[in-house]
Amino acid sequence: MSANKESWGSRVGLILAMAGNAVGLGNFLRFPVQAVQNGGGAFIIPYLVCFLVMGIPLLWIEWSMGRFGGKFGHHSTPFIVDTMHRNRLWKYIGVFGIWTNIAVASYYCYLESWTLSYVFHSIGGTFAGLDQNGVSAFFNEYVSLGESTFGIPYEPIVFFVICLLLNTWILSQGLAKGVERVAKIGMPLLILFGIFLAYKGFTITAGENGAINDSSVGLNFLWTPNFDELWSPSVWLAAAGQIFFTLSVGMGTIHCYASYVRSKDDIALNAMSAGWMNEFVEVVLGAAILIPISIGYLGVDGVTELVNSQGGLGLGFRTLPYLFYQWGDVLGAVAGVMWFGLLFFAGITSSLAMGTPWIGFLQDEFNWRRKPAAWSFGLIVLLLGMPTVLFFKYGVFDEYDYWAGTVSLVVFALFESILFAWVFGMNKGWREITSGADIKVPNFYKFIIKFITPLLLLWVFIGSLITPKGGDWTGALSNGWELDDSSIINKIKNSSLKRQLAEATDPEVIQQLQDTLFFVNASRTLLVAVFLSIALLVYIAYKKRVREGRI
Repeated sequence: MSANKESWGSRVGLILAMAGNAVGLGNFLRFPVQAVQNGGGAFIIPYLVCFLVMGIPLLWIEWSMGRFGGKFGHHSTPFIVDTMHRNRLWKYIGVFGIWTNIAVASYYCYLESWTLSYVFHSIGGTFAGLDQNGVSAFFNEYVSLGESTFGIPYEPIVFFVICLLLNTWILSQGLAKGVERVAKIGMPLLILFGIFLAYKGFTITAGENGAINDSSVGLNFLWTPNFDELWSPSVWLAAAGQIFFTLSVGMGTIHCYASYVRSKDDIALNAMSAGWMNEFVEVVLGAAILIPISIGYLGVDGVTELVNSQGGLGLGFRTLPYLFYQWGDVLGAVAGVMWFGLLFFAGITSSLAMGTPWIGFLQDEFNWRRKPAAWSFGLIVLLLGMPTVLFFKYGVFDEYDYWAGTVSLVVFALFESILFAWVFGMNKGWREITSGADIKVPNFYKFIIKFITPLLLLWVFIGSLITPKGGDWTGALSNGWELDDSSIINKIKNSSLKRQLAEATDPEVIQQLQDTLFFVNASRTLLVAVFLSIALLVYIAYKKRVREGRI
């Protein structure tokens, strides 16, 4: 018998935990930058379309699959998908739902630890008196494992371990007493901090506290439509990609959380509630903080340059701490605590979700108790994540993020949409979605789930596989198809690194590129090894079930 007898303590706790799973660092650091780079206000049109025809359907699919698997005592994707169709291969497709979470948690917890560290540095006044270059230099020194202003040796490693210990301890307390309790505290605080910072972002006045623009300039820059961009496939691909990031679909966490829902409980409204709460945080709060504040003090050209060179991560950690102190030392420190505290709560409610599929798998298949299963997750993430800390400058962090946090999501979502609508069957799937529903689910979603969502996912995957140079789809069709370095094919071939290596003449640059190429390939090998190891455990678990007569 499985040692897994857990359940959610309340519906509110479940919705907040699901929303916390979706609301992550990308809501505040990635979404505003994606909007700026993809047509400003025009980006919201494909973004909302993708949310309605891909995001909502995938939420319903994953909630339904999770609850369906939970009826049979399954709380991780390998055997949830196996329950939906008895085929020797599906359970190994389900490995993505465990592997992705372990791999993403390995670098995500490191990023999360930055926010925790920056909270303490904000309290300690580290950024007071520093100019923009000084704050940026602090970040560079931090990720390079340089000297700590707190006098802590190897400070990034210390905070990474602290953050991981905190995650693991909370997971060990269980769903209701651990994950749910943190969601009930963290999500309201996140929204409260976000509202305060959004208010500050909306009320910047040119000429006050060093501001060169009113807040309206930043908001107009972010939301003024560039309709020429609306017809670009690259913009639609970016919008679809953002939906994956923002909703945490294609990971396996939603399946796991939903597997603890009672068989007659609503999932249709719960899924919608969690999804729309995430959209509020991302579109209303996330868009009102990073870009408006930055443009208020640095101007449009300065922020555009920073966005193109550093992205949201650079703005969030290299620039905002400096800008906060334009409001004075006290308010600057308070804003810093709120900003990085907000990011920490967004991070930890997501990383806790990443631990549940592995824990559920060990409890279901090998009768592990909750605490040792949780600590085994912490140990694995520590070992797999340490290279992202030690070799950050060699691109290990980015490789984990690309393969586990991007490509894997699309691949698994494509397979699960086909399984749900075409193999399990749309009629059975629709009954699962609507069973116990507290809302009337529109019937046209049957057509969307069966046809539109899988086709859109296939288009996203193929578009990412063969992205043309510069995202110029029209030029590629008429002038010959040259792959962009961001395409999956060229990523596999390391085209960008190899070209830079061929063009380099400086011995130090050559050595740096050679080291980066080595660590990139090593990180991929490690990720593949982890995937195969989990697949082997799934095979062992399957054979164990056969021997015990549970298949």
